[in-house]
Amino acid sequence: MAHDMIRFASIRTVLRVFALLLGFFAFVSIGTRAYAASEKYTFVLVHGATAGGWEWKSTGRFLSDDGHTVYRATLTGLGEREHLNSPDIDLQTHINDVVNLILYEDLRDVVLTGHSYGGMVVTGVMDRIPERIRHVVFLDAAVPEDGMSLWDLFGGRQQDPTRFADGFMQVPWVKPDTPPPHSVKHSIKCFNQPVSYKNPAALALPVTYVAFVPRDKSAEERAKTDKSWQRAAARGWTIRTFPGGHVAQQEDPRGVATLIEQSLNDRNKPAAKAVK
Repeated sequence: MAHDMIRFASIRTVLRVFALLLGFFAFVSIGTRAYAASEKYTFVLVHGATAGGWEWKSTGRFLSDDGHTVYRATLTGLGEREHLNSPDIDLQTHINDVVNLILYEDLRDVVLTGHSYGGMVVTGVMDRIPERIRHVVFLDAAVPEDGMSLWDLFGGRQQDPTRFADGFMQVPWVKPDTPPPHSVKHSIKCFNQPVSYKNPAALALPVTYVAFVPRDKSAEERAKTDKSWQRAAARGWTIRTFPGGHVAQQEDPRGVATLIEQSLNDRNKPAAKAVK
């Protein structure tokens, strides 16, 4: 009888210890998941041609609401900096804008995001200060090779005199008589100046390329003709698609904010042959 009682007590002790261990590991697991879910990042958002930081206001607000730190860069001569607009502004000016924003705010582990022409800008920033960057997201953005300009990317300068005049690009969506915020004219030098992309540390950064694909279009067909998509794939970057037009960050800011957050775990694959 006494022997049975001792054995029962031992079993009960073992069960109690087992329960405590289960509770401990559950606590550690929950704590780890909670930490991962609560990890916050610093985002630097770079707009496209003729636009400004205002274009990222809603997406930036959603990222901020999620607890992240957000900087919406406005490039010299555009947006609220229109008073500085000049045909002397070039791509290097805009790269300096973003580099200095990161350096003077002393930002580290930056998630650098560029849209459209902003892909040229963030490429130059990657080349200059890769040590400050955690991840890069190209949102429907230009993906150039080293020494390539935006015009090179799209097959050379267009000769339409109504579109390129007085040192600026003239496009239908620039309507200066409308109340701000609105697009403004953009210096041609930003489009014909080549970008540097040869720093080995820049080439090793994890990058996500996102193609905004309208719902009535085929991602497969676009992949066959989009040189930026093809270069991104050849470099081993993660390729994602998102339903929407070229300014999907304005059409669905919550969706784009979530997409950027989800891309942070993307990692490059082995690079393939470069696309010219």
